[in-house]
Amino acid sequence: MPGVRRFEVDEVLYPFESHWYEWDGACMHYVDEGEGVPVVMLHGNPTWSFLYRKVIRKLRGRCRCIAPDYPGFGFSDHPRGYGYTPKEHAGWVKALLEHLKLDRYVLVMQDWGGPIGLSIAVEAPEKVAGLQLLNTWCWSAPMSARVFSWVMGGPFREWMHQKHNVFARKMVPWGIAGPSKYDPDVMDAYLSPFSTYEYRRGTAEFPYQIRKATDWLVAIEKRLKLLKGVPKEMVWAMKDPAFGSNAYIYRWRTYFPDIFTVRVDNASHYLQEDCPETIVASLGRVLEAVSIRESAEPGT
Repeated sequence: MPGVRRFEVDEVLYPFESHWYEWDGACMHYVDEGEGVPVVMLHGNPTWSFLYRKVIRKLRGRCRCIAPDYPGFGFSDHPRGYGYTPKEHAGWVKALLEHLKLDRYVLVMQDWGGPIGLSIAVEAPEKVAGLQLLNTWCWSAPMSARVFSWVMGGPFREWMHQKHNVFARKMVPWGIAGPSKYDPDVMDAYLSPFSTYEYRRGTAEFPYQIRKATDWLVAIEKRLKLLKGVPKEMVWAMKDPAFGSNAYIYRWRTYFPDIFTVRVDNASHYLQEDCPETIVASLGRVLEAVSIRESAEPGT
């Protein structure tokens, strides 16, 4: 049975056809636009494929843009018995990529999309053609993030996020520096997936997992060296209250010393809203590097 859109979204803002992947009795929604090298775009909390709409519209003439909504986010179903952990989300994304028979792909990752995507990447590094990192991490959370987790993902997370929808109502506009946060249609698109108490379980779980998923994060971190030779770039929003410091950039460079980094001074956490042109330009360079590398490989 195909999935259904549970809410309306402005077709001018999000002019994409819906695609559905059914697994274990539930449906994952994803965008699949354009042709060529698959570029898989992974979101964080409390967002969905809508976050990448500006990037997709600018890039779909050059590559194949695939942007899934994790279970419980966007148009995707809420599977029965689902825990909404990043490890479970990674399992769904991996299953989708296998369903689409993607042998080589570029990963674009922001926020929780980083650990989710990299957990898949280190399992099969031969399938990873390129990487783009956007204000993300993949290691044991520093103290500032743990404090955030204790506050936002502590004993009152159910009351804050499931009852009062704090993450979607407050964190999204807080994490956008540009005019998008003043657009009611944009804000409505970010709020609509989380219209009920039950539909907000995913947004409540993510901040708790900053601490709870430490062992899973560290296990991925230990294997990042497997991706060392892959073409990659970082676009880093310096106004991000969570990740907007050079400390994160320097930490990534301990794993990927040659990674090219573009700092954007006037962009915040949801930088896909604030600087899509910069992200697209960076992805263009990654795709060019992928093309050069693969044309030089024997048998290509």
